[in-house]
Amino acid sequence: MNLPAVLNGLLVSVVAALLWKYVRLSEHMTQLEEELQLTRQSQELSQVRIDYHAALMALQEQGTRMVCTGKMHTDRICRFDYLCYCTEAEEFIFFHSNASVMLPNLGSRRFQPALLDLSSVEDHNTQYFNFLELPAAALKYMPKPVFVPDVTLILNRFNPDNLMHIFHDDLLPIFYTMQQYSDLDDEARLVFMEGWGEGAHFDLYRLLSSKQPLLKDHLRNFGKLMCFTKSYVGLSKMTTWYQYGFVQPQGPKANILVSGNEIRQFASFMMRRLNITQEQRPEDDDYIVVFSRASNRLILNEAELILALAQEFKMRTVTVSLEEQTFDSIVQVISGASMLISMHGAQLITSMFLPRGAAVIELFPYAVNPEQYTPYKTLASLPGMDLQYVAWRNNIEENSVAYSDRPWDQGGIIHLEKEEQERILASKEVPRHLCCRNPEWLFRIYQDTVVDIPSFLEVLREGLKVKPNLKKSKPISTVHPGRVREPKCQTSVQATNEAKLAVSWQIPWNLKYLKVREVKYEVWIQEQGENTYMPYILPHQNYTFSENIKPFTTYLVWVRCIFNKNLLGPFADVLICKT
Repeated sequence: MNLPAVLNGLLVSVVAALLWKYVRLSEHMTQLEEELQLTRQSQELSQVRIDYHAALMALQEQGTRMVCTGKMHTDRICRFDYLCYCTEAEEFIFFHSNASVMLPNLGSRRFQPALLDLSSVEDHNTQYFNFLELPAAALKYMPKPVFVPDVTLILNRFNPDNLMHIFHDDLLPIFYTMQQYSDLDDEARLVFMEGWGEGAHFDLYRLLSSKQPLLKDHLRNFGKLMCFTKSYVGLSKMTTWYQYGFVQPQGPKANILVSGNEIRQFASFMMRRLNITQEQRPEDDDYIVVFSRASNRLILNEAELILALAQEFKMRTVTVSLEEQTFDSIVQVISGASMLISMHGAQLITSMFLPRGAAVIELFPYAVNPEQYTPYKTLASLPGMDLQYVAWRNNIEENSVAYSDRPWDQGGIIHLEKEEQERILASKEVPRHLCCRNPEWLFRIYQDTVVDIPSFLEVLREGLKVKPNLKKSKPISTVHPGRVREPKCQTSVQATNEAKLAVSWQIPWNLKYLKVREVKYEVWIQEQGENTYMPYILPHQNYTFSENIKPFTTYLVWVRCIFNKNLLGPFADVLICKT
């Protein structure tokens, strides 16, 4: 055996092993440096510390996990672990592994039309959410993910340039969605995916969380693949009260689930976050607020209107303007006002900050019917808001100034055929219409108005049931009665064609702890086998019925309690009574 050859072979083997070890070590160091850099990127997003390697292993081995509440896409909110987003493709990704969970597992029904709505505006085709699916093994061929360690709420803002939409569609639903899930606390992060810029009122969104909200455009700055370690997607719709006319002409929602109590709790939260406190004022220091607009839908005789209000109600009258004042200073003024007066417009959403007992006065330009545009009337009328509402409409065409030559989205109509222009100019009232580009509606709503003072004051005198009084106003109870207890029935036959049915019950259990102005009871009596029933409203806890009661007949009887004419309790279990 050639010793030098052997030694040379051994040396080559040792060098090769060392080189291999060096290459592996170099690769490991490169991977560590890459992970360290990605960890730094994650830290840029959040102060929450993250073990990048552990997060990556969890994503690769367990994949994405999803559990949703709600039966339909219109009421669904989903919680995800490791939902990812590709900034290049602008798509969310669900990574499948053997440990993945997808509930509900809808299959292709997930695309009919979507998994859920990203905004609180129901079933709008620009607001749908869905995701692409990939096996977790595909992560080997993709850019290394940047993890967002915060608990996030992912949603779409509907129109962040309009105060009504900001409060009704975004802030209120976000606030109460966060109330539903304990880990969506003040440390949670909001992620807005609709693609808008910040908008003029972005600071209002910042009030909902201590973390800076992320816009869709921000995500591109952090990497090509973003993974949210824990996220909720979608918004509760329980706090919305108005639909904007996408399917049918606009109006109150058919099934309003929110009351003034929840609106006022939210308003109080916002005032605390804005550092607004209620100042103690002298007893006689009531005042009226007039909202002044700067560019369109102007009150052309504003000074005359202010003087007339001061003389009529013996109150000082002040103006506020979104163009000239900060939002928090406006809320500070409105939160102590006895009356808020404004042309129809998004600024009237600030009426939610009015104290109980105050009045909202909404002015409408010529040819605009107040009964067809009622977001603020609906808000003021919610049980527990305790606001008075009055609408005034300009009925004098000469008191309007229209702008036919403006752009179409500011009420211009010169782009229309001459015949259509003439029809609009001759029209006395905008017919009911769908959102959002009806030229007649836009033409009329952007008119400036000279308010006819005599008719305006007459409408106020007729519409205000009582003079706005903040001192005497207290929250109206909306407590419903419980079931009546121990319902019983007794029957007797008086003759072959005459019988009596006596029904009695005990008061609801909660009534003994309540002060209720009026308590009555509703009794339904139905002959077994019939489709109709006889209803009775009674003031007492027992009553003997003889009219229309037949011998040898079976009757079904239901009893419930009613507070103050309209607070209905549940029916007690049905009684089966045989004469």
